[in-house]
Amino acid sequence: ATGAIAEVAEKLGQPRILVNCAGIAIGVKTVGKDGPHPLDQYRKVIEINLIGTFNMIRLVADRAAKLDPLAGGERGVIVNTASVAAYDGQIGQAAYSASKGGVVGMTLPVARDLARSGIRVCT
Repeated sequence: ATGAIAEVAEKLGQPRILVNCAGIAIGVKTVGKDGPHPLDQYRKVIEINLIGTFNMIRLVADRAAKLDPLAGGERGVIVNTASVAAYDGQIGQAAYSASKGGVVGMTLPVARDLARSGIRVCT
């Protein structure tokens, strides 16, 4: 992630906008015909969808917070994409639903954290 952000900064200038679209899904029941949901698969979904989203937020926000503010005082905006599964997950979506619920749940506190730096965060 750090390398990708550095490449964007080199080619296009320091990033002021981030649209987080991390999302992988697996369809595995909590307990299925082959036994319990494999924990490594659950972790992978959380790692990519939730932790990956937060990782990009923190890295881009760090750079944006150091930029001069625009005319309205804003330094940047971060948009997190979630899913209806955050609120209404279906059978086999425990990992995906939890990861997207986490994205929804962290957006407001992160927005409050970054407001003083002039960075808006929404989902």
